[in-house]
Amino acid sequence: MTSILSPSIGVRTHSFVSVLLHSHPFRPFFKQHKPHSCRPFWLYKRSFSVFSKMTNVGASSPKEFPLGLDASFEEEYTAQSSLLQDFTSIPTIDKAWTFTSDGGSQGMFSMTQPNLLANKKRRYILPCHISKGSANAVSFQWAAFPIEMSNVSMMVPSPSGSKLLVVRNPENDSPTKFEIWGSSLVEKEFCVPASVHDSVYADGWFEGISWNSDETLIAYVAEEPAPSKPTFTTFGYKKEKSTDKECGSWKGQGEWEEEWGEAYAGKRQPALFVIDVNSGEVRPVEGIGKSLSVGQVVWAPSGEGLPQYLVFVGWPSDTRKLGIKYCYNRPCALYAVRTPFSKKEVDQSGTNAANDVAPIKLTQSISSAFFPRFSPDGKSLIFLSARSSVDSWAHSATDSLHRIDWSFSGKPTPDATIVDVVPIVMCPEDGCFPGLYCFSVLSRPWLSDGCTMILSSIWGSTQVIISVNVLSGNVSRISPGDSSFSWNLLALDGDNIIAVCSSPVDVPAIKYGSLVRKESAEASWSWFDVSSPISRCSEKVTSLLSSRQFSIMKIPVRDISENLTKGASKPYEAIFVSSKRQSHNVCDPLIVVLHGGPHSTSLSSFSKSLAFLSSLGYSLLIVNYRGSLGFGEEAVQSLPGKIGSQDVNDVLAAIDHVIEKGLADPSKIAVLGGSHGGFLTTHLIGQAPDKFAAAVARNPVCNLALMVGTSDIPDWCYAETFGDKGKSSFTEATSAEHLDAFYRKSPILHISKVRTPTLFLLGAKDLRVPMFTGLQYARALKEKGVEVKVVMFPEDNHALDRPQSDFESFLNIGVWLKKFCK
Repeated sequence: MTSILSPSIGVRTHSFVSVLLHSHPFRPFFKQHKPHSCRPFWLYKRSFSVFSKMTNVGASSPKEFPLGLDASFEEEYTAQSSLLQDFTSIPTIDKAWTFTSDGGSQGMFSMTQPNLLANKKRRYILPCHISKGSANAVSFQWAAFPIEMSNVSMMVPSPSGSKLLVVRNPENDSPTKFEIWGSSLVEKEFCVPASVHDSVYADGWFEGISWNSDETLIAYVAEEPAPSKPTFTTFGYKKEKSTDKECGSWKGQGEWEEEWGEAYAGKRQPALFVIDVNSGEVRPVEGIGKSLSVGQVVWAPSGEGLPQYLVFVGWPSDTRKLGIKYCYNRPCALYAVRTPFSKKEVDQSGTNAANDVAPIKLTQSISSAFFPRFSPDGKSLIFLSARSSVDSWAHSATDSLHRIDWSFSGKPTPDATIVDVVPIVMCPEDGCFPGLYCFSVLSRPWLSDGCTMILSSIWGSTQVIISVNVLSGNVSRISPGDSSFSWNLLALDGDNIIAVCSSPVDVPAIKYGSLVRKESAEASWSWFDVSSPISRCSEKVTSLLSSRQFSIMKIPVRDISENLTKGASKPYEAIFVSSKRQSHNVCDPLIVVLHGGPHSTSLSSFSKSLAFLSSLGYSLLIVNYRGSLGFGEEAVQSLPGKIGSQDVNDVLAAIDHVIEKGLADPSKIAVLGGSHGGFLTTHLIGQAPDKFAAAVARNPVCNLALMVGTSDIPDWCYAETFGDKGKSSFTEATSAEHLDAFYRKSPILHISKVRTPTLFLLGAKDLRVPMFTGLQYARALKEKGVEVKVVMFPEDNHALDRPQSDFESFLNIGVWLKKFCK
């Protein structure tokens, strides 16, 4: 399950929050004022006051407040919303690309920024020219203004950088649009109707768009056309097919088809297609049955005159499609298949055409293979594997990296030898490489030597940039080893790196890394600051952040037993954010922040939401309890089977750690978590009822016995409750014994002890942790007299990340915590 928060980056726009809070987008707060629901609230209050004086002269009329507010809450809404708007308006850098040019390189950055009034995200591109001077000096000359890319789903440059593919996915009944841009104009535009395929996948997981080497063909992943549905009339079923919209008939539903779960509404069958850039002709890739869902396609290298192959990732889907978002424990493999535009070559070869179009499974001996990348010379196929996750059923775990030697001649073979390049690290030595934890790979991640890959990976509580030699397996940390900041790889510029660097109290900044080669020694890297308009923010935000500081703490494990592995006995980490100017013996209120998963990580990167809460005058204790990623596989696997106990005790130990150091007031502690972090939040207020002044739970797991029958990932309940026995115990027909075990692992077991005022933020369309588990818990608290507030977002899923929902969530969090902690 997803982490509660994400890092972000950017610049500030003019605040319009006073209008925003009192108009249409936040109508739920003002729904008792229906006759004037589209009018600014200040206008409504004025007209209400005049009406009262006319009809009841001499009487004092009570003031009405928006739903869920009183006078003190309204004042806090006004005060905090302005600051939150300053943080919300900061854009996020999504991607970057570089292109060679005379006198240096060209860069292009893709950014998104929340548009609160439209409840969407604006997408921009900001170009720049990169000049390299003497002594490895570098300067970026930025365009005067960014350019908005309205309704753009994807942008993919061609290998030479001379063309740019822009994909606009359909809205309503419109076709998918493919645009081929040149340096100064749109050269071609093709419209692909829904009868050919539906939306192109742009989700970062199934997503795959790949140009071939001569830039004449593009392979991509799109949703197969929706199957036809039965037509009925007043006379019954109509046999004849008709495309016309006729009076007196309607479309039936037909057979229900399973989708890919949370965040994949309407996504049931991703398939491969190839478009001819010159003609606009689109062909499906043949031979792939419906029992395989496909993604992450790349072109395989081939010799002159030989047939071309595509390599893709396939997920078996012939039985149930369990949710796949954030779930790396779904078996998958690499396949090779002939391209549809190679038909003539197939016929001339004299082979059996039916057999020749069938995909070839390349990774027979490993349970997981994804993110395929070919080396620049085409002789190696490199891929990541989550085999530890697949084999253990932990939804995410330590990755490994592998290589297959690739031949240009002949047909790919299913018995290729898989070479381990970077194995799973079970228990890292102190300060050493903890293993691979990669969630994306550049389309071209190679240095000029052709064998060194550059990757972003989690290392403890930080994200770092590493290099991997795919021949020797040597791994080196190339972002500064003494930095507690998090570094994220954006693009390569030859043998140079463009990255973004941030911390919980530092708005992200662009960094440029240059490779320095030394004789008889490992290559080292020099990092340069890049002045960028993207890194600017309001003076208010700059001033507030400059007064904050952070550190990464080591928290010793309590009660080490003989049954614990070495990796599970090592200290875990917590990120502590506080004021630089804390008064002597007076501590700011503390918010304990807990990530979801549980197998994910809270990174030492910038989060707009957490920076907002910190700037309100809170210290933050962001705990990476055992089971988090970035600390080796033994630490990850120590948690399944022990949720609700080991993770709860780790959080309590971290809290006691900062109290003992005099960094927190034990009477002013709040806890905030989402998903599994919400599981921990509601467990903590039950198991330690006197510890917390307030709590906030975003789509929390409160009752596993209820969740197991309604979630898109019921297997998660089994894996985390029963540990290594979960995989063999899993069944859709849950037994009474299993339901009892789920209940006993759940926060609702301890609800009779809860006294902490709790705010619940729930998404009505959440498939991962359906809202009923949170609602049940909230209603039970109300029943016993605990102060509770529930904010329901009717159109949101598990992440609650639509702009208005994110804004309203953290405004409510800020106001709720102020009421009980200050």
